[in-house]
Amino acid sequence: MRGGPFILVLIAVAAVIFGLARWLDNSYAFFVGYVVVQYIVLGTAWNILGGYTGYVNFGITAFFAIGAYSSVVLHKLVPAMPLPAMILVGGVMAGIVGIGTGYLTLRLRGVYFSIATLALAVVVQTLITNWDFVGGARGAYVLRPRTAPLIGGGYIDYLFLIMLGLCVISLATARAIERSSLGYGFAAIRDDEAAAEASGVPTLKLKLIATGLSGGFMGMAGAPLPFYVTYLDPSSGFSLNYAVNAIAMPLIGGTSTWLGPVVGAVLVGGLQEYLRVTISSAVNVLVAGVLMVVFVIIAPQGIVGLFKRKRQ
Repeated sequence: MRGGPFILVLIAVAAVIFGLARWLDNSYAFFVGYVVVQYIVLGTAWNILGGYTGYVNFGITAFFAIGAYSSVVLHKLVPAMPLPAMILVGGVMAGIVGIGTGYLTLRLRGVYFSIATLALAVVVQTLITNWDFVGGARGAYVLRPRTAPLIGGGYIDYLFLIMLGLCVISLATARAIERSSLGYGFAAIRDDEAAAEASGVPTLKLKLIATGLSGGFMGMAGAPLPFYVTYLDPSSGFSLNYAVNAIAMPLIGGTSTWLGPVVGAVLVGGLQEYLRVTISSAVNVLVAGVLMVVFVIIAPQGIVGLFKRKRQ
């Protein structure tokens, strides 16, 4: 399926999902839907760098929180700014940080790069915790509008629709990368970076593109968060759930394809929300961690890779 029809199919599926959620008229359905779709965007963003390029990023919360706190800052400075503009700004800010971080750290390989990205998350969290303008350690309240623009109804419906739109954009971008020279360059770096360099592949340039795209989508995924939770503090913005799930869902679904994060997010995110209601939200990280270990052992290519292998 070529790019145009694929995007149309994604839009149609997103419209059906949104229409079904409106038909159910259940606020919890929008809550679960928002969380699952948010993880699809986060997982897809991580997969661009970690799956396609082979550079494991542990600094997910840094980029996610940059997007979230960008919205807090813009809400304070320009209260009338529409949410899509805030998301764009958050994505650009996170993307710039991603490129800058990549320029400084992408000469490191393997575990050294991963440790550097983890250090980035610690540095960003420390800066935000000590920044009084965004609430510092005590957090900040963000009052969302009562009614949603364009669609009417509740603002949660609007946030869900916005996240569905981000999901369509991120998946379309990931699929386009897979079928382009950019994707082949990423794969060459992942398989053997030294051989790719010897073959003339501009590895540093491609890695910077990957970090910029990955960080930008993570920032855009985080930008609506303050309006969704209405209260944002460092412990929630830098929650371990985001870091673990963003890595676990592509690994469980499959890192070599755009479909992997979708499968992983629906499976793991749906299970986590079920356990949140029946047991406790404290088991979320445990569930993702256990499933990630199991799938790394029995199906290193994830669910999608497992099905592909059986078909072959």
